[in-house]
Amino acid sequence: MKKAALLPSEIRAISGLSSLYAVRMLGLFMILPVLSLYSHDLSHATPALIGLALGIYGLTQACLQIPFGMLSDRFGRKIIIASGLLLFIVGSVVAACSSSIEGVIAGRALQGSGAVAGAIMALLADHTREEVRTTAMATIGMSIGIAFAIAMAAGPLVARFSGLSGIFWITACLATASLVVLWKLVPSAPPRAHHDVGLNGQQIKKVVSDINLLRLDYSIFSLHLILTACFVAVPLKLKALGIAPADHGMVYLPVMASAFVAMVPLIIIAEKYHKMRPVFIGTVISLVVVLLIMAELPNHSWWLLALLWLFFIAFNLMEATLPSMISKIAPAGAKGTAMGLYSTSQFLGASAGGMGGGLVASYFSSDAVFLFCSLAAAIWLIAIWKMPAPRHLSSEIRALSDTEAAAPEATRQQLLSMPGVVEAFVVTEEKTAYLKVERAAFEAGTDSPSSTSTATR
Repeated sequence: MKKAALLPSEIRAISGLSSLYAVRMLGLFMILPVLSLYSHDLSHATPALIGLALGIYGLTQACLQIPFGMLSDRFGRKIIIASGLLLFIVGSVVAACSSSIEGVIAGRALQGSGAVAGAIMALLADHTREEVRTTAMATIGMSIGIAFAIAMAAGPLVARFSGLSGIFWITACLATASLVVLWKLVPSAPPRAHHDVGLNGQQIKKVVSDINLLRLDYSIFSLHLILTACFVAVPLKLKALGIAPADHGMVYLPVMASAFVAMVPLIIIAEKYHKMRPVFIGTVISLVVVLLIMAELPNHSWWLLALLWLFFIAFNLMEATLPSMISKIAPAGAKGTAMGLYSTSQFLGASAGGMGGGLVASYFSSDAVFLFCSLAAAIWLIAIWKMPAPRHLSSEIRALSDTEAAAPEATRQQLLSMPGVVEAFVVTEEKTAYLKVERAAFEAGTDSPSSTSTATR
């Protein structure tokens, strides 16, 4: 089946929203590799409060993600996204002007209160057809990955010349630039909604009752718990090697870039050769082992760089494959609801990691943080051990006639009788059916021109 081409309006929306997302995340990520190193500039700073400063952003994000999404449904996407960005700017300014760790914590909490990730995704969905939405969402994901890599290199460099306050001022400027992108490049949302995106209350019960979706939600929770907790300790480990804080970016950038390249063959094995489960389980096992070795590694051992490389291979691989697994497992018509709960779990994980890592470092040592992370990975491994391999299903969106839409249950049964159709969800008001299909059998059994497809990748 021929892949749908992007329309000019879709290209504009995708480029505008992905750049907005990336610019905002760039400023946010820059604080990760430097906060524990430059905390001596802040009064009352302790490892526990530094961890709280790292994690409080994720907590307010998780709490407010759904309310912001609901407000965007009622009052419009752009106005709510702009309001969230303004809160993010205010939080950045508060943190930049603070000389105490308490002020930075307050600023980070305000930054997180601008929880517009879901609204941005909903606006992207409003501007894209179902058959190109996977491409659109993948572009957003790629922009976040690029922002993360750049931030790891830029954060230490900026902090060298301007300290923590300089990073927060740059964050405020980048968020202001995001406002300009929002109003100048991104068109307003058309008056329509999709049942396959955003948080759909009717589908939440179906999603939270699926044990395998819950396992994946716990997976992204654990992954970001581990990442955020590690950055309480990793910068201190690099400093112990004699690497100046300003030069840490020159360590992160090549390590992450080469880890990304090394990850690609594993994604091909998982997706093309249907080895998702062994790759998934093997990656979590590798995290348990790598983090355990990090905990026992002497402070002056250069093996730390090799372990960081292995860690980022595992992290990047999980970041790339977990959304794909969510898409494969999510019920027909509920992919957006599943992704919304998945994103909330991600922010909760970042919050728990920052706070947990800070407490462990405060009461024990920075090396104990890696032991804490290894334990978290071991519990994660237990949680997913009995998870079956996901079926390699694709999403199919089928336009319905007035007659078909008027008889949803009869239409659903008719669709389920088609070759390759595993699930069907009919939305009468949209005159649309959302299907989960086995691609080869479906394409062999039908060549209907009324059908458009979105492969779940």
